[in-house]
Amino acid sequence: MIPIEKAVFNRSERLLGAQKMDVLSSVKVIIFGVGGVGSWCAESLVRSGIRHITMVDSDRVCITNCNRQLMATTKTIGRVKVEALKERLLDISPAAHIEAIRKVYNAETAGDFGLEEYDFIIDAIDSLSDKALLIQNACKTAHDNKRTVFISSMGAALRVDPTKVRVAEFWKVQGDALARALRNKFKRSKQFPASKFMCVYSEELPLPNLGETTTCGTDSCICLKEASELPEKVQVNGSLSHITGIFGMTIAGLVIKNIYER
Repeated sequence: MIPIEKAVFNRSERLLGAQKMDVLSSVKVIIFGVGGVGSWCAESLVRSGIRHITMVDSDRVCITNCNRQLMATTKTIGRVKVEALKERLLDISPAAHIEAIRKVYNAETAGDFGLEEYDFIIDAIDSLSDKALLIQNACKTAHDNKRTVFISSMGAALRVDPTKVRVAEFWKVQGDALARALRNKFKRSKQFPASKFMCVYSEELPLPNLGETTTCGTDSCICLKEASELPEKVQVNGSLSHITGIFGMTIAGLVIKNIYER
């Protein structure tokens, strides 16, 4: 009888070959942020045969996550995001090594992560300051350690057109407010990323926020109950699963493409 792990990836191996599947099973990936983008990226990587994934996120599942985040359902509300997602990923690939870290990446915690240990560093952080810090540190790692590849997600909120999602080097990203804010931040500080890196972004002009602006749908939501222990939030923007999902899967696709072309 064929082992279950080999059977799961039979279709992947038919396309990529046994040698590439061996490489996929050995590379190490760390994903910062497993929300609307990062969660779909993590699942796509696991379904492709990657077995070593570290996920970093401080949040619990909120009811307002259910419209776009992979592990968010009415049954997982209140659970720690990385733990809920880890459970799902292991249901897909039981032999995978999934590390779930409930932590914020910021100036105080950056030293806790050995970025040089990873083949791929994925940025799906929302906070501008934390994102800028990760970009600086990840690019330095990629510069010093040539085997490390860094990929970043720009803004996926306030978009509806899936045909406008693009991939470009950071300094060539156009029409994205987050990328523009990051570039301005680097220019003001005169501290620039040590290496180039690819980004997933949308060329679509952001749409306006409509409807209610409350953070959560109910007073009993975990986001309100534990507000004091969670990091400061960025502006809450409307977003849809088909856009955030395309962003996350595109990032995963860039990882697989990189491995395939090596």
